[in-house]
Amino acid sequence: MKQPSTKTEMSRFNISPEDDSSSSNSQEYPYPDCPKKVPLCSQYADMDAAENQNFLPELNLGKKKYETEYHEGNTSFGMSVFNLSNAIMGSGILGLSYAMANTGIALFVILLVAVAIFSLYSVHLLLKTANEGGALVYEQLGYKAFGMPGKLAASCSITMQNIGAMSSYLYIVKYELPIVIQAFLGGSNGEWYTNGDYLVLLVSFVIILPLSLLRNLGYLGYTSGLSLLCMVFFLIVVIIKKFQIPCPLPLDEALNDTLKVLNANHSQLNATDYSESACTPKYFVFNSQTVYAVPILTFAFVCHPSILPMYEELKDRSRKKMQGVANVSFLAMFIMYLLAALFGYLTFNAHVEPEMLHTYSKVFKADVVLLIVRLAVLAAVTLTVPVVLFPIRTSVNQLLCASKDFSWIRHCVITLVLLGATNALVIFVPTIRDIFGFIGASAAAMLIFILPSAFYIKLVKKESMKSVQKIGATAFLLCGVLVMSGSMTLIILDWIQ
Repeated sequence: MKQPSTKTEMSRFNISPEDDSSSSNSQEYPYPDCPKKVPLCSQYADMDAAENQNFLPELNLGKKKYETEYHEGNTSFGMSVFNLSNAIMGSGILGLSYAMANTGIALFVILLVAVAIFSLYSVHLLLKTANEGGALVYEQLGYKAFGMPGKLAASCSITMQNIGAMSSYLYIVKYELPIVIQAFLGGSNGEWYTNGDYLVLLVSFVIILPLSLLRNLGYLGYTSGLSLLCMVFFLIVVIIKKFQIPCPLPLDEALNDTLKVLNANHSQLNATDYSESACTPKYFVFNSQTVYAVPILTFAFVCHPSILPMYEELKDRSRKKMQGVANVSFLAMFIMYLLAALFGYLTFNAHVEPEMLHTYSKVFKADVVLLIVRLAVLAAVTLTVPVVLFPIRTSVNQLLCASKDFSWIRHCVITLVLLGATNALVIFVPTIRDIFGFIGASAAAMLIFILPSAFYIKLVKKESMKSVQKIGATAFLLCGVLVMSGSMTLIILDWIQ
């Protein structure tokens, strides 16, 4: 009987040469009872075509093996771009002007370009490792690479990073929503509906919780698109206000008196100059707050926990197509970050505050456009929380009950616990600037630099350690260790001082 050609065999199983893996460890997945499933081991190298193979990861939880069933993705390229862009963009956009004020324009642009390129490279490593390792879950890759320590490292990093991101969004709700309500009511007499703690609970359980209970991330593409439109509107207003606000700022007399006192004691200013010379933009700035720039930017570009779930749900998925989603999303966010930081900094220069909306409120006590901006930002961050919560829930599921079937009860309980814990953090912790610095220097560095490169080095067997790809991944790993240790050391020294 004539043997079918290679092309015929590939088309019969509807898989692509690109996403088939030649990794030696993929031979661990024989399933004789499932003749129509394709093992990950293959003689074909990665190429670019639609991926419809079965990922059959094996986790030896005791002696029990389980199989992750393949399911065809149904999220379009455009919706995936919306979701990933929304996962990248966060509340950090409100603080980028402050970061630029403490680094200077030139140094900020250099850091922004470097972090964006490094983040895209780590996405490339992650996608290739997922194909080679035969898993579309971050924690599974960690387990396959380093056993339980790798799984715990991935799970803890994802949880820390995303809880920090969710907290930042809910902090904006806590502090901005009362201002909006008071603007509509014309003042406040201490009513409960102008209390940020009550409002953040109300928004969390009336709006965020129903969206977070959705089983598939693809359904959030529409809310992600609306969230992005809100932030684009914010960016447009920032650019327009640059040409409406003079420098030095027309501050009221009481505030000017305060600034004079602060200028008399420069040590209280954290290297911020409120004189008229502060209206001149600076290109390189070094002060005690500069050490937070790299963690802030690293934190701003972390979306890696969302990459693999979005890859799994991408329609007609292939590694090349998902890389295209990442390229478009990162480029869009890079442009938005740069424009928001630049025009915000050029508007206020040394006067810019860590949260840019507060700086505007000093100049415009009652401005309709800024009120609409606040509403847009509130809508954006509120709709982003479910996208960020999704990877945390997946991580908890993988850590506690990876071998069990899906359960709506467990799904709802984990969602409620995560949302409740984040709300408690936002209500009882007065400020989380230092927490953001810590998370950006630790969890974000792990997710962008260390884990993707370590997984790649361990799981991609077909490339020798002397290959250009492995040497690049090793250098990337060392760079991540340097960034994490250096940033943590500088932040701790700043805390001590």
